[in-house]
Amino acid sequence: MLLTSGEIDHIAGLLSMRESQRFDLYASGRVLDLLAQNPIFDALHPAYVQRHAFALDTPLSLLGLQVTPFAVPGKVPLFMESRHSGDLAGSDEETLGLTIDDGRHRLHYIPGCAAMTDTLRARLRSAELVFFDGTLWRDDELVQLGVSIKTGQRMGHLSIDGEAGTLRAFADLDVARKVFIHINTTNPILDAGSAERAALAAHGWDVAHDGMDITL
Repeated sequence: MLLTSGEIDHIAGLLSMRESQRFDLYASGRVLDLLAQNPIFDALHPAYVQRHAFALDTPLSLLGLQVTPFAVPGKVPLFMESRHSGDLAGSDEETLGLTIDDGRHRLHYIPGCAAMTDTLRARLRSAELVFFDGTLWRDDELVQLGVSIKTGQRMGHLSIDGEAGTLRAFADLDVARKVFIHINTTNPILDAGSAERAALAAHGWDVAHDGMDITL
């Protein structure tokens, strides 16, 4: 099992794996420290669950694949914000992406990302397949709907639309296949008949769905 952040929606599912099920858990040292600080995760008994710290930008061999974790812009988990005054970006180990390579084909998996950087742009240029953070269509989506006072940027997510949004950020990267994942229930792209869905399709994007198969 691979964790790309310590946010609640990434780590809460670990508790459903507590019934003496053997597996290996990989995460950044930062995220493993968060798990160690919360005794509820002691339910994952070390006799059954081996925890391994990722080394950033270092390939790891898993099940015949090469998995390389890398830092992306993000923020500290929600439940840790009160312990961070001012800057919530945290360390380079707060939010990760994964490059997965079988020796012939390569994909990039980035479920959370707060901004497009030059480093990330260079990594993704001309990629075969990118799974990318599709949490919100617009930065103030939750505010406009009255369900939160937080923008996407405040939550550590790059919005799809807008001057600095994902559609524009990827426009010149020449990525062969682009798929949005980690989509919030408020995002109108979930409606296959929406104007927003048509707009992203015009930019060459797909929306992930249950049972989706992709062949490279």
